[in-house]
Parts: sequence; C-alpha cells; structure tokens
Amino acid sequence: MSEREALSSATFDIAHRSPISGIDAFGDHYVATAGYDSQVILWDARDGRPLANAWHDHLVNQCRFSPDGRQLLSASSDYTARIWSVGGLTPIAVLRGHTDDVEMASWSPDGRLVATASRDHLIRIFDTAGTLLRSIKGHEADVLSVEWRVDGQALVSSSDDGTVRRWDVVSGVELERFSLGGETDTVVITRAGTLFAGNDRGEIIVLRDGRASVTPGHDAGIKRLAFDEATQRLMSASYDRTVKLWEPGGDDALRLVQQSAVPAMIWLRAATFASHDRLLFGSFGSSYAEYSPSSDQWRVDRIEDTPGINAGHVHDGAVWTVGDAGVVRRDGEAVTRLGSLCNFIHGWSGRLVTGGQLGILFDAISGEVLHRHHSPLNCAASWRVASGERLIIGAYTGEGLVFALEDDGTVRFEGEIALHDNAVKGVACDGHTLFSVCATAAMARHDALSLDAIERLPEAHDKIANGAARLPGGGFVSVSRDRKLRLWTDAGCRAIATPHDHSIKCVATLEGARAIATGSYDGKVAIHDLTNGDWPIVRQISRFGISSLAADEAGNAFVATSYDGNYYRIPMSG
Repeated sequence: MSEREALSSATFDIAHRSPISGIDAFGDHYVATAGYDSQVILWDARDGRPLANAWHDHLVNQCRFSPDGRQLLSASSDYTARIWSVGGLTPIAVLRGHTDDVEMASWSPDGRLVATASRDHLIRIFDTAGTLLRSIKGHEADVLSVEWRVDGQALVSSSDDGTVRRWDVVSGVELERFSLGGETDTVVITRAGTLFAGNDRGEIIVLRDGRASVTPGHDAGIKRLAFDEATQRLMSASYDRTVKLWEPGGDDALRLVQQSAVPAMIWLRAATFASHDRLLFGSFGSSYAEYSPSSDQWRVDRIEDTPGINAGHVHDGAVWTVGDAGVVRRDGEAVTRLGSLCNFIHGWSGRLVTGGQLGILFDAISGEVLHRHHSPLNCAASWRVASGERLIIGAYTGEGLVFALEDDGTVRFEGEIALHDNAVKGVACDGHTLFSVCATAAMARHDALSLDAIERLPEAHDKIANGAARLPGGGFVSVSRDRKLRLWTDAGCRAIATPHDHSIKCVATLEGARAIATGSYDGKVAIHDLTNGDWPIVRQISRFGISSLAADEAGNAFVATSYDGNYYRIPMSG
C-alpha cells in the first residue's frame, strides 16, 4: 500500500473529497464513481454503501464496468487508463502510452479490448493486459470521448476539433466524419447503430445512415448523454441545469418526454442509467445522486460537503476562500453558504464576489444574488475607469460579463462581450488592456474602456490555458497545461520553462517583490523572480492540487489554496 492509500485508509472513511467526474452502474449490483480527488470508488448499488476504493496519480475523469461486470476501467489525467478487479478494486493492468490526459476509456462489446480517448489528439486500442495494439491519428484537437459500435468493428469519437468520426478498428482508417461546428463532449451509440451527440450549443445531433438531424435540446452546453435500450429513451444533461428524457420519433426527430430541474450539488458531467427508472449522477460532494423519472424525485441525502477549496483572496487582512461546497470562509471560519460549487472569489470596490457552476454571481459575504447567467462562471477581474470600477466575469461559454456600480452601491449589469468561443479560464486587466485566456489555448486582448477587441491569438499556448494575471511593471502573465510561464509585454511573448512536471493550474503576482507564483495539479508551488530570472522557491505544499494563488502585498507573501481543503501562506523571505 502506498503512503497516500495508507493515509486515506487511516484517516477517512471511503468517500470522495472532490467532485465526482465519472459514474457507471452494473445493474442493481454495483455503482462506480471517478473523482477529482484521484479516487475510484466502488459502491453497493442497493444501499449506496462504499465497498472499496483505489487511486490514480491524478484526477480520474471517467469509469466503466466491463460487459460481464467483473472488471472496472478508469481513465485519468495521469495519462493512463487502468483496469481493476471488481470487489476489492485490486489492479490488473495499467494502459500506458498517451502523452496527455485520458478523458475516456471504453470496453469493446466482448470485453477483450479497450479504446482510450486523450487530449494528445489520439485514440489508442489496448488488450486487457495493457499491451498497446494500435494508435489512431486524425483528430486535430483533444479527443473527448470514444465508443464502440455493437459489432466491435468500428469506433466513434468526438473531439474539440468539432467533429465526430467513425474509425475502422482493425486498420485505424477513418470511415466517416461529421463536422458539428463546435465542441462535442459526449456521444452514445445504440445497439441499432444510431449515434447521438451533444454539443456546446445545447443541440442533440442524431446521426444515422449517413445523415444528420438536429434537435435544439437545451439552453446551454450538453455535458452528458445516456441511452436506455429497454425503454429506447435518451437522457441529456446540460449546464442549463436540466435533465431531459427523449424518445426517437419519425425522421430522426426527438420527442421530449420529461424534464427536471437539477439540485445545486449535482455535477452533470457524470450521468448514467442504472435502470429505466433510476438515473445516477455525479456531484460536487462525497457521494453520487439518484433520480427517479416516474416520481420525478431526486435522492441526495447521502451527499455530504467536501472540503476542497477552489479559490482564495486576501481581503482586509484576512484570507477568504470558497470551494466545492459553496461555503465562503474567512480565515477558515464559515461566513456564508451559497449551496453550490464556486470557482473564484474576487475583491471588487470594497466587496467580495464569487460564482461557479450555477452561473450565479453572488456577493460572497451577504450571499445576495447579483446576476444569473446561462452557463458556469470561471474567473474575474476588475479595473478602474473614470466612472468607477468595472468588473468582468469569464464564463464557461466564452462570454465576458461586464458590471459597474451605481452611486448607491447597486450592481449594474452592462452587457456581454465575446472574449472567446470556449471557456474563459483567466482574465486580468491593467486599466488599459483587458487580457484573457481560453480553454482552446487562445489569448485575447480588449480595450479596457471601449471593450473592443485589439488582438486574438488562437494558438497562444501549446495546450489548454488555465490562468492569467497582471505582470509587475506592465504586461501580463499566463499559464497553461503545457507547463510554461508566458510573459506578455510590449516586446512580445516570452515562454519560460518552469520546474513543474504536472500541469500548471494557477498564477498570481506580487508587485512589490516582482515575483510570479505558479501552482500545479500535483500540489507544487514554484515562484519566479522577475529581477534575477530564477526560481528561488519550489515547494511541495500538498499531496492534492493547488487550486488558486493570491497575492498578499502587505505581508509580502503568496497564499495558495488546495483541493485538500487548506490554504498555505508562502512568504517571500524567511
């Protein structure tokens, strides 16, 4: 047993400590969940009791039972997929070869082969001993999902390149391609060969016999589809916070049968049918949720808050944090309970604002709802103009939401600007230029006064960009999954190698110390000295990832928050 497993077994009951990103069921016997805490957990499907857990070296994205239910397959951001025996979750095989996150892994219908989809743009096929049999190239961006046709002779994949493609398993040759014009996270194939795909515009695309039909399904991106062969019903789950059930009609049209609003703690990235009247969902908490269509009832009583912190900010001499449970804390003491995961906390004109999965902008201290948006909120920046301070919020669907303050302190929504065509991962402003980075690896600059676009670089980073900050002395800094630090100044862009060996999640700067702090998914903080050009501080802070960094100018220190539920002060001296 590793040190991490021993610590978990000795300290905690089996439960997730970070959001559940993947889920699968094997009849009424077992449920399996995959979590951002690097855990895979096996549950008793009858009573929801945890039976066993196992660990990856990084967050786990999806999991899938073998056709006979004897093995479990998991896909992870540690660049592997793994096969476990069901029961004790003892390891059977590690499927290696990808050079980036494995987003999904799926079994062939006979259970003898595994296909994996990765952000390295490749699909790979393995046998159950972990031997790589074939690599399939063709997608031009991250591959997000892969499924087998029922005869085992073909695969279907979706990608950030906006296409769904069908591949011959033996030769790896592309057989068919559909361009869907946007990101498609999820596809399912029925036994009859019909393919359903859900895209970021909320549309469900039905692909059959070489033709495509489109059903407007949701008001925001569709994160998961599932199909129940017994009832021939399709389930769609969307960031508009609804779950819908559909029945295929004539001419491939879909007829809406039922819909339900989703409780705040549910993460719709993970969903599956356990039976025709039992749907299972991931959550931002310790366990999974259930939904019964016949009664239109949700069961969430087994879900407890998790301690993970997603963001921190230094305000009035105190450290303010917020995380998966939506609990705003001041120096570790709970102040406000907002009821759902929040991604950022930001100081603006004397107040604190926060928001996240619900698409709601909150006053972090009072809990007042300031604005509602149709998709999750990711990040924030503010700056002063002649009329006061502006605030911009970067959204999952690419918008920048702009706010101003009335003289009486009322928050006024001024409108949206199109920062990017995908999730905004970081925003910063120096009073003149608004700088932003995107999940597509793009960078954009906008005029801070007019909000007009100045520059767009679609491939500013080598991989997904995760954060941005204002650079001491002028300009901006950004970080990416490519583990580089990029300095954007009037002289151009300079990429700097970092001491990180895992993806960089966040960045912050100290003006007085002329220092840049970077935090990675493996819990490491590295600080770059702009004056000397070196890295005087490289420190392992936590076994869990660093979720955010904040500057404490008065204390000449950085504050790092972690998914382990703690925050850490890192002084620049002493």
